[in-house]
Amino acid sequence: MSSAASTTSPAQRRGLTARDLALVAAFCALIVALVPVKVPVGGAAPIVLQNLGIMLAGAVLGARRGFLAVLLFVVLALAGLPVLASGVRGLAILTGPTVGFALGYPLVALVIGLIVQRFLPRLHVAAAIGACLVGGILVSYALGIPGMAWRSAKLDLAGAAAFSATFLPGDVVKAVVAGVVATAVHKALPDLVPVRRR
Repeated sequence: MSSAASTTSPAQRRGLTARDLALVAAFCALIVALVPVKVPVGGAAPIVLQNLGIMLAGAVLGARRGFLAVLLFVVLALAGLPVLASGVRGLAILTGPTVGFALGYPLVALVIGLIVQRFLPRLHVAAAIGACLVGGILVSYALGIPGMAWRSAKLDLAGAAAFSATFLPGDVVKAVVAGVVATAVHKALPDLVPVRRR
């Protein structure tokens, strides 16, 4: 019995289980469900919750499953489904000013997941929020701003950075919310993300 367990255990770690696939699909659906949610902020552009779902995918599911959930979301957008908050779909994503943000979303989830996993099983809220700030803002903006400057006829790099900065307060709030939620989830479900023993 022990030899059979040792044979199946490594395979399960490398492959995706039915539970993994279900979680990937569920979080992809969550991101899609959050896309139409817009919070008005005075006369400024409304806050969209799409990237909150992306932060949650990485922080809750971990690096691999979070990456796959968000990658599936991006694939759906590239396939032509109207799942992006910008309204852009299909191959038009590759020529639009949000190309860097859209294609960078899976990496955002990956980075957040990698940071969160380093603190499991004793994840504390400051670490979870920090992971969401690094991935959801630093990584996202580092990819999105150059893409905006590249594809926009009106904005150079400085202009793209200034425009993106208007969304920074809302993104900080979303990172805090994602970090708090992820911490609560991992406390309630400590085995949700397998922890590698060193």
